[in-house]
Amino acid sequence: MAFKDDSAAFEDWLREQCAHIGCEVVEADLQYKHDQMTVDAFVFLRATFFRWAKRIETLLPQYAEAPPVLSVGDTHVENFGTWRDNEGRLVWGVNDFDEAAVIPYPFDLVRLATSICLARLSGVSNQDAAAAIAKGYAQGLAAPRPTLLDEQETWMREYVGVSDRKREKFWKKLYDLPAASAPAPAVAGLEMSMPDGVPISKIAPVYKKGMGSLGRPRFAALAVWRGGHVAREAKALVPSAWEWAHAGGPTPSRFLELSTGQFRSPDPWLDVRNGFVCRRLAADSRKIDLHNDDDHLDLHINLFSAMGFDLGAIHAADQQAGAITSHLARQADDWLLEAAQIASADVDNDFKTWKG
Repeated sequence: MAFKDDSAAFEDWLREQCAHIGCEVVEADLQYKHDQMTVDAFVFLRATFFRWAKRIETLLPQYAEAPPVLSVGDTHVENFGTWRDNEGRLVWGVNDFDEAAVIPYPFDLVRLATSICLARLSGVSNQDAAAAIAKGYAQGLAAPRPTLLDEQETWMREYVGVSDRKREKFWKKLYDLPAASAPAPAVAGLEMSMPDGVPISKIAPVYKKGMGSLGRPRFAALAVWRGGHVAREAKALVPSAWEWAHAGGPTPSRFLELSTGQFRSPDPWLDVRNGFVCRRLAADSRKIDLHNDDDHLDLHINLFSAMGFDLGAIHAADQQAGAITSHLARQADDWLLEAAQIASADVDNDFKTWKG
C-alpha cells in the first residue's frame, strides 16, 4: 500500500484500540504529528513505526527468518533515558516499550542504526555508528546487566545532571498545564500510582509530547506528599503496531514483560493500570542530548555502544539468546551498516512522498 493509505488505516485501527480502553484518540495530536512528519526524515521515522513494521521484512527478507525475540520494536536514539530503581540508583537504558512484540532480533538493531543514519549527526559516520552498536550488542548479549550510572557507565553522569534552574522549569511546566477531566480508567490508574494513596491535586492532559505515541491520550497528575511535589503520568497503551502490520488480532501488550525483564533494574513506579501506562515523572528522568557538531564524536560513539549493549541485555533474557549468538556469527562484519542503508533509503522515500 502507499504510505498515506497505510497511515490512514493505522489511525483508524488506533481509534478502535483506544475505544476498547474507554478513551478517544486526540485528533489534534494526530494533526500535529502529520505536520511534524514534514520536518525531516528522522522525525518521520519516529512517527511511523507502523510503516516500518509493514515494510521491514520485505526490504530485508534475509533477516525475516532470524531468531525471533521479545523486542523493543520502536528502537531509535531518542528512546533511551534515565530513571531511579528500587534502590534509588540512577539507571539508563531503553525507556519506552509501547511497541514491544516478538520480532526477528536484527530489526531492533537495524532500526537503531537507521535512526542514526537519518539523524545525520555531524562528525559521526554511519559505519562507525553501526560498528559501535554491533560491538555493544554482542557484549550485552554475552554479559547482560542493567546500566547503572554509579557503577558501570559513570561517564554518563556529567550529561544527565539537572541544575536548580532546570528543576524549577520542570515543575513550573507541569503546574502551568490547565486542569481538565480525564477518562475514568486514566484517573483510577493515576490514583493507584500515587505514593501512600495521597490525593491528587490536579490532573491535566498533556499534548504534543513524544512522536510515535501522538494521538493516544496522555495525562499528568500532581500531588503534594511529605513536604514535596510528586507527579505521575498516564498514557493510553494499545497493542503494538507490529500486530497491526501483520494482520493479527489485538493481543495483550508485552510492555511490562519487557520493561521488567531479567537483566533490567526497572522503575518501581512503572506499571500498566486500566489500559494506561503509569510512570513517575521527575526532573532527573531524562535523555542524554545528542549534539550536531564535530566536538562530541566520542560521546556519540560511546552512547551508540551503550545503546547496543542495552538491546543485547534485553534480548539476552529471551530463550532464543543462544540462537542469536549463532546467527550473528554467520553475518558479515558490515551487515548492520548495509541493512540500515537499505532501510534509511526506504524511509527517506516515504518522507519525501509525504512532504511532497
